[in-house]
Amino acid sequence: HEQIGNRGTVTEAAGFNADTDAEKLKAAMKGAGTDEAAIIAILAHRTIAQRQRIKEAYKRTVGKDLAEDLSSELSGHFKSVVLGLLMLAPVYDAYELRHAMKGAGTEEACLIDILASRSNAEINAINAVYKTEYGKTLEDDICGDTSGMFKRVLVSLITAGRDESNNVNEAQAVQDAKEIYEAGEARWGTDETKFLTILCVRNRSHLLRVFDEYKKISGKDIEESIKREMSGSLEDIFLAIVKCMKSKPAFFAERLYKSMKGLGTTDTVLIRIMVARAEIDMLDIKAQFLKMYGKTLYSFIKGDTSGDYRKILLELCGSEQK
Repeated sequence: HEQIGNRGTVTEAAGFNADTDAEKLKAAMKGAGTDEAAIIAILAHRTIAQRQRIKEAYKRTVGKDLAEDLSSELSGHFKSVVLGLLMLAPVYDAYELRHAMKGAGTEEACLIDILASRSNAEINAINAVYKTEYGKTLEDDICGDTSGMFKRVLVSLITAGRDESNNVNEAQAVQDAKEIYEAGEARWGTDETKFLTILCVRNRSHLLRVFDEYKKISGKDIEESIKREMSGSLEDIFLAIVKCMKSKPAFFAERLYKSMKGLGTTDTVLIRIMVARAEIDMLDIKAQFLKMYGKTLYSFIKGDTSGDYRKILLELCGSEQK
């Protein structure tokens, strides 16, 4: 159901005409200054598939690359959003992963947000695009950029080997819960491999049973135990996997909230989620946000951003009410 994207705020524009849109975008970049409002009106209200057709029409009628033209006209966070919107989903994910690892330092949050939340089909597509675009495998870059058990969890996730059936084996669920308990809370030190094997391989329905069983055995929520037993990026990725299994929209709502609450904004996180989830589950993310924090996502974005960057994010967010 992930691929259908019927819980998005961005839906197919009726009466769509790629040539007309390309023409309007060309006009928006003509002469001195740029008509940002026209760019927002078009790109925030077309699906990814429709934007691909606009890119083709632009190249056909103008003889230039739309992304390159927009890139030279725009700047800052607004430009990041616009360029992200022009990419196919796996291309955007691959691009984000590449930039999280390129240069000095690694943006672990990006690796976690993407790899803990994508389906096998999505991961396979990302792997393929990554190799084509960057000439080396995602696994090579991850291995060169991360280490220890955190690296091992990432490598496991990018094999796209998770069971995606709905089969729940009751006896196995009890056994898994026991093994996680014995690998963590019940001993001195933590056997992290056990956590990896169960959290990265089992299907969602099965894991939800494991989490219930775990609570019975240990008297604790699995998330509490992970926080007590682990630290750093390893803790973050195991928590992300658990949260995504429970509810992806709730996971993204929390990531958005944390990117904006308090002083400053983690724009990389805000942009990545708003662009990547706009036509998949943004409606559910908004509902979860309101439920969890008592305020609308819209009001948070409005209070935390400004200018054209704010305008385009609010369009992607959709109506203020929900």
